[in-house]
Amino acid sequence: MTFRPLPQVLSAWRAAGLETRPFCEGLALLRARYATIGLSRTLPLDRVMVGIRSEREGAYGGFHHPNQGYRHLQMRALITVSGPLASGLPADSELAALDLLRAYAHNCLHYGSFRSYRLRSDEIVRTQYGVNFRRYDGRTYSAPDLVGSPTTRNLGVVMEGACDREARTITRLTARRLGIARPEGMAAYVFRDVTGILTTADTAALCRPVPRASPAPTEPAASFLESMGKYQASVNARYGRFLADVGREEAADLHTAVLRAMLSGSLTGLSAWLDRRHGPRSFPALFLHPGYPARCAGPPTNPMP
Repeated sequence: MTFRPLPQVLSAWRAAGLETRPFCEGLALLRARYATIGLSRTLPLDRVMVGIRSEREGAYGGFHHPNQGYRHLQMRALITVSGPLASGLPADSELAALDLLRAYAHNCLHYGSFRSYRLRSDEIVRTQYGVNFRRYDGRTYSAPDLVGSPTTRNLGVVMEGACDREARTITRLTARRLGIARPEGMAAYVFRDVTGILTTADTAALCRPVPRASPAPTEPAASFLESMGKYQASVNARYGRFLADVGREEAADLHTAVLRAMLSGSLTGLSAWLDRRHGPRSFPALFLHPGYPARCAGPPTNPMP
């Protein structure tokens, strides 16, 4: 895979006469929106490395390409251009720019989320990330979700879902403002995914080999769609159900409270929000893993576990 810094990629697209407006206009919306939840400094664009060309035959890039995402130790995001990766330039630059926006918006929230580290002998241990906590022995505050669960009580899934919900909201608003749509084929699935409008019928189709293979131009593209379906079912759909179950008619307010807690590292606001609606100690009631040490069972009110 050939990678280039995001600013270089955008400059190359402009030089080739390709569309970059969805990313640029979405970036202005992103910065204003994130400032309201406590993220005034977004991920520097030159810390985003973009895969533009692959030597793998039929390679298909985008948000669900394997082995990409935010690397917290390197403070760098790895993403790939949406679509076939043979030429080094996108086949559909407008859709690819929307996908870059979704990936960048998503990784900004990972970049901005609170992290704390402790030194244990000669080992550095990350003990807090956002609203999730981990002991030195690897035990986490919340348990993995059961296979097939329609909702989540896992803090890792909650945070990932919150990041992607916010990122796809920004992408959807940008697409609507610019009048962008893709109604058919592989592009339609990608468009509905990046804008957060995948349906339950889409998710069901993406779980089955024949419907999945039909719009895909290559086997790697079909694998991309499979990953899209799994991510939608295990992260976005579960987080949406969590917001509906716990936030009810105030789901949007709960989503904002989760984001603010992730960025600040303090559970004070989120815990108070939950307690007012569901009674005292709602945070541990919702998320605490029975195997987590009893002395750490309550939610911290400051950034340290």
